[in-house]
Amino acid sequence: MAFSGKYEIESEKNYDEFMKRLALPSDAIDKARNLKIISEVKQDGQNFTWSQQYPGGQSITNTFTIGKECDIETIGGKKFKATVQMEGGKVVVNNPNYHYTAEIVDGKLVEISTVGGVSYERISKKLA
Repeated sequence: MAFSGKYEIESEKNYDEFMKRLALPSDAIDKARNLKIISEVKQDGQNFTWSQQYPGGQSITNTFTIGKECDIETIGGKKFKATVQMEGGKVVVNNPNYHYTAEIVDGKLVEISTVGGVSYERISKKLA
C-alpha cells in the first residue's frame, strides 16, 4: 500500500492519557491539544521519510528502510533504535517500550502508538 502524501489530523483518541504516559508537562499537553499537525510521508519502495510538521515551524523527521535498524524520534522527543517492518500493509515499529503501527484505511492515514499499555490513535485525511 502506498503511503506517500500529506495528511492533516482529523481525529484523535486517548490523547490526554497517552501524553501523560509520555510524562509531558500539563501545559505542553494543553498547548498541543487540537493542533492541526501535518504528516508528510515520502515512500520510495522500502525507503521512507516520515515528517510531522507542527504549527510554528517545529518538526520531527524519521528516515528509515523497511527491515533495517534506524533511529526513531517519538512525539515526546525521545529517541531509540528500532527495525521498522511491513506487516500486512502496515508499517510497524516494535520496541520493548513502544509499539507503533500506521496503515492507510479508506484513503486516510491511521496511526496507533502504544506506550506502557496506553494507546493513542490518530486519523489523518489526505491533503495531497
